[in-house]
Amino acid sequence: QVQPVESGGGLVQAGGSLRLSCSASTTFFSIYTMGWYRQSPGKQRELVAAIISGGSTNYADSVKGRFTISRDNAKKTIYLQMNSLKPEDTAVYYCNARRPGLPISDGYWGQGTQVTVSS
Repeated sequence: QVQPVESGGGLVQAGGSLRLSCSASTTFFSIYTMGWYRQSPGKQRELVAAIISGGSTNYADSVKGRFTISRDNAKKTIYLQMNSLKPEDTAVYYCNARRPGLPISDGYWGQGTQVTVSS
């Protein structure tokens, strides 16, 4: 059982920065596809950014140029550097870990970390 654990959320003013971390204790971390998702009240959970084992990344259009996802396989951890935060980035941010080729629904979810951006 893989249990991702997120950290780094908090309250920040608009224009500020936060860095989220997600650790996943699995021997096969280096091959896992890792992603950050977010959900705000009344909205569906949405992809923020994802990174595959080879390091390729993809981002939601709303965060391109502001957020950066990265991974450290030795530490079995991914990061989400969030800059130029906006109030609309306020949400619970979740980490997902899944084997390549599997759908997100077959992945493992963390408990989430709250990010609140004040205007």
